[in-house]
Amino acid sequence: MLALVVDDSSTMRHILQRIVGGLGFASYEAGNGREALDLLLEIPTVPDVALIDWNMPVMDGLELIRHVRKIPPLRDMCMMMVTTEAEHSQMVRALAAGAHEYVLKPFTPEIIRQKLAYLGLVAPEKPVAARV
Repeated sequence: MLALVVDDSSTMRHILQRIVGGLGFASYEAGNGREALDLLLEIPTVPDVALIDWNMPVMDGLELIRHVRKIPPLRDMCMMMVTTEAEHSQMVRALAAGAHEYVLKPFTPEIIRQKLAYLGLVAPEKPVAARV
């Protein structure tokens, strides 16, 4: 499995790469939407998922999603917005543009795992049986 982590914060990229790495994903990273788009057009394999921040310089996450949806080989890539944009209208805009999921910062590794499981990219966690 392959992930693309797009965020202008190197710390946030590192956090997300550790989370998805722990779930079995190899990953690429980009510091803004333009870098991500250029990378997507260069690498031989389309990532299974892109985790994308909204607020970035050069090209923001919403613009990136809109561009990706117009490129046939990339069109079906799962995209998850991972952002501080908490307004309902922003969530609606991201989903309407083509994001599959929306995660608010701050988040936990479990939330990322749950969203990836919902997208069918990782196995759902089995419930732990109660001990008596």
